[in-house]
Amino acid sequence: MSPQFGYPCLRASLNFVLYPLMVLAFWICLTPSPAVAQGEWAAHGRDLAETRYSPLNQIDTENVGRLEIAWTWDIPKAGARLETSPLVVDGVMYGTGPLSFVFALDARTGEEKWRWDPAIPDARHGGPGACCGNVNRGVALHGDKIFVGLLDGRLVALNRESGTVEWTVQTTPAGSDYTITGAPRVARDKVIIGNGGAEYGVRGYVTAYDVERGDQVWRTYTVPGNPADGFENDAMRVAADTWTGNWWIAGGGGTVWDAMVYDETANLLYLGTGNGAPWNREYRSPGGGDNLYLSSIVALNADNGEYVWHYQTTPGDDWDYTATQPLMLLDLEIEGEVREVIVQAPKNGFFYVVDRITGELISAEAFTDDLTWATHVDLLTGRPVESSEARYGMNRRGAWLSPGPTGAHNWRPMSWNPLTGLVYLPAQNNTYYYQMAEQLEYTPGRWNTGTGRGRSEQRPERPQLTGPSTLLLAWDPATNQEAWRVPSAGGNGGTLSTGGNLTFWGTGSNLVALDARSGEQAWSFEVGRGTATPITYSIDGRQYITIAAGMGVQNLPPRVWTFSVEEGVGSLNRN
Repeated sequence: MSPQFGYPCLRASLNFVLYPLMVLAFWICLTPSPAVAQGEWAAHGRDLAETRYSPLNQIDTENVGRLEIAWTWDIPKAGARLETSPLVVDGVMYGTGPLSFVFALDARTGEEKWRWDPAIPDARHGGPGACCGNVNRGVALHGDKIFVGLLDGRLVALNRESGTVEWTVQTTPAGSDYTITGAPRVARDKVIIGNGGAEYGVRGYVTAYDVERGDQVWRTYTVPGNPADGFENDAMRVAADTWTGNWWIAGGGGTVWDAMVYDETANLLYLGTGNGAPWNREYRSPGGGDNLYLSSIVALNADNGEYVWHYQTTPGDDWDYTATQPLMLLDLEIEGEVREVIVQAPKNGFFYVVDRITGELISAEAFTDDLTWATHVDLLTGRPVESSEARYGMNRRGAWLSPGPTGAHNWRPMSWNPLTGLVYLPAQNNTYYYQMAEQLEYTPGRWNTGTGRGRSEQRPERPQLTGPSTLLLAWDPATNQEAWRVPSAGGNGGTLSTGGNLTFWGTGSNLVALDARSGEQAWSFEVGRGTATPITYSIDGRQYITIAAGMGVQNLPPRVWTFSVEEGVGSLNRN
């Protein structure tokens, strides 16, 4: 396998007895793939495997305390949390802000090169109603084009040099309840985009477009439509057998609003699908059923979008337990055998390790402290073993359950470090009172969850959390066990891992650097509330760390912060 897929031979190399051979094998493992220039951040998760690991090591545990501001740039668009992961290619940084605003900066100095504002109004002024904020997670790049998904459902190709529009396509029905907040992904000559909006009542799908012209190449739905209209393919026919009632009226859900990852060698595109529409299965599918392919990892043939396999993390989702959280491709030594896997920590609180070629579940373990909807995942059936109170709708009895709809992990990306063998996961503990609504009449343009909270005085006492509300977990995916943890002082951002034995993490109002082996804090800087996800890159022999943060409060506007050590300190990729 190419090193871009998680540096698979590293662990095997460490078993060599002869030191010279060990060193040689080590450096073969760390030779970057031709697809990923060592000093650049050219894709959403840096490499196609979305490991968010960079081998850059000029900034390390010895000198990270000397990090200082290299430059900042204020994002001239506010009103939503920042979730962008900027790209850096050929010395230019490309990122996004609220309401699908796009910018290009000189990555050395922060000087603006161009900006593009699609001028989408927010919901108060006639714009699309987004479930969870007018956010955007970033762009994709191919050749001379930058691709961005817009909140109103358009996919736009911009010229990299000028920011002018090359082509645009409406990927969703205009004026509908669909939105786009996720970053597009590129698979060879296709750019692929999903959408969101399940709370409002939509049917999920992903679409591939030709990168040069914007022509639609294929479209794949994630849940079946009305059987009377026929099925698009056999996968939808099979899925329909797991639904009952008239699910298609409210769309069914299953939107792909974030997670996608592409295995170039296998030519498989992996999707993480979302919750049901409505949330409550008793309204959505009153006879029960698994409701495929909700809350699933789904593998598609990237050439034509055909279904290959799926693994459902939450059968018959009743709790908004999406599987849209970031996906990552790794090659791990598990019980003496190197396995090509895909890993995910979705909302439901279990960390999954799945064979990415066959879809076989290898392991699943709870990563959150507060998990009461299920006791464990049965490895023989691959299904969670639900607690007796979990099906609040079927029981016709409300219940406090953990995690709640915000999940044990949400959009915030995790990262991998092949030198430690650990994944760095921004996790959270929370609880929520789930109760079936007395009635549900599907209404377009409004949330249609089929749930209610009931009167507060009629609910049982809220249980106390056993773990911290937010934290960073260092997780060993090979053994599926926690290695160490660091509680957070506020909300989580995403993580970055580097060859300097560092993990960078947005937490509360700060960007912090931790020792990747021990979790000991080595540096911290206040950047403002609502931290996004850090990235790193190098130009002219100097390494930089960048994060977007700030929500326009406490005198800290939405801003791109870039840090570096003073010139002459350290050298890139030294032995």
